Amino acid sequence: MSPRVAIAGYGLAGRFFHAPFLKAAGFEVVGALTTKPQRKADAILDFPKIKVVEKIDELITLDLDLLVVASTNNVHASQAIAGLNAGIPVVVDKPMGLTLKQTEEIITISQQKQVPVTTYFNRKFDSDSLTIKKVIKEGILGNIFRLDSRFERFRPNLNTESWRENQSYVEGGGNLLDLQPHLLSTALDWFGPASLVASSVRSIRGAADDDSTLILKHSSGVDSYLSVSSINGAPGPRIRITGDKGSLVINDIDPQEKLLKDGVFPANGKWPVSTKSTATLHLGDQSEDYPALDGNYTLFYEQVKQALDGGPWPVSVEEALAVAKIIDEAREISFR
Repeated sequence: MSPRVAIAGYGLAGRFFHAPFLKAAGFEVVGALTTKPQRKADAILDFPKIKVVEKIDELITLDLDLLVVASTNNVHASQAIAGLNAGIPVVVDKPMGLTLKQTEEIITISQQKQVPVTTYFNRKFDSDSLTIKKVIKEGILGNIFRLDSRFERFRPNLNTESWRENQSYVEGGGNLLDLQPHLLSTALDWFGPASLVASSVRSIRGAADDDSTLILKHSSGVDSYLSVSSINGAPGPRIRITGDKGSLVINDIDPQEKLLKDGVFPANGKWPVSTKSTATLHLGDQSEDYPALDGNYTLFYEQVKQALDGGPWPVSVEEALAVAKIIDEAREISFR
């Protein structure tokens, strides 16, 4: 029997970044939480037998094996805690909490109730991430000492309809909570524990923070330069990893998000098309293509499914805490 799952929130995150991969991993999506008529219609279109409710208390009564919290950031903690108190394992979209304290509260309740919780650091399953792990294992870059990782784009005009672009970090808005967790979680996954040594978090367009750079120093000897910007007219390559024998450059973002928005979905755990990023090895004036691996966010939920039967969770609570701690420190440095 397929495990039963409900999704709190059925906007961009719930509909495109969770539902297709839950389905592909063999979950039965039985419930959704939304108060918006269009999103209710979307949920019913995607899953005709789904029960759509407007309150978390109603959602957690649906005899669930898993609750996915994919709502606005400001209710991640309250909805996750409601699920844990009901004895339901929970996946929380990033960020798990708005602050380190909120993240700790969720994890404390998880431990007290002995009900597991994890967070959706899905970028660990990008083509980029899987390819980089392969490169590190092969050692072809030699002694790696620097990572440049970016989510940069050019959107000079604010989207007045987007809460992420207009709300303060206290309300859950801004790129520090939206995109930096991806950069942080992958940097820590690749190169191990790190300390924040410098941070610049600011608002260029006058609303939520939209330009940030964090510099980490890893215990492994790697320095990570993590940049998120909505207002960069000349975005840099998505990733550049440098060692004493060469550099690996990935220029473009993993293709899975675009495929989802174009209506292409995975089936039976696999994509029907290539999901490889284009990777290039650079040795000074010489360069050559590097064979990238296919990305697949379904792997996250396949691991969740195995974890429900006693296996390890795809993202540990230690990882969630490490990211939350650095975000708090970055905010403190930049806004003091």
